Amino acid sequence: MSVAAWAADVKTNLIDHSNHTLIEAEAAKAVMGENIPAKVWKIYPASKYAFIAQVEGGMKGTTCVVAARVMLVPLTAAAKAVLFRPQKMATAFDAAQNSSTEACKAMAKDKLKEATAAVVSSLVKG
Repeated sequence: MSVAAWAADVKTNLIDHSNHTLIEAEAAKAVMGENIPAKVWKIYPASKYAFIAQVEGGMKGTTCVVAARVMLVPLTAAAKAVLFRPQKMATAFDAAQNSSTEACKAMAKDKLKEATAAVVSSLVKG
């Protein structure tokens, strides 16, 4: 099986608990999915672990404030429910004055990508 074919068949377990005015659930999962390589899922299989995204913040006047957190959490053995004991966690945050709602949404996506990359880099090398 080629590497590309194997990577396409990788099972993932991505959960989103974000402020949906900043980023929709499917967009958050897509950002994580694009930035978590298949080798991470080989070490931390979706049957035993999940990645959770949490993007919070928003606009206060013309200032955008965003905090994005990504966590790798184990699942319970029997129910396969999330067990809130993060194995790895990273948070990225930023603020921008004189911002628009669209720029704030773009910042949310960028910060989620940054937090995902930070967790992944702590799990596997390059």
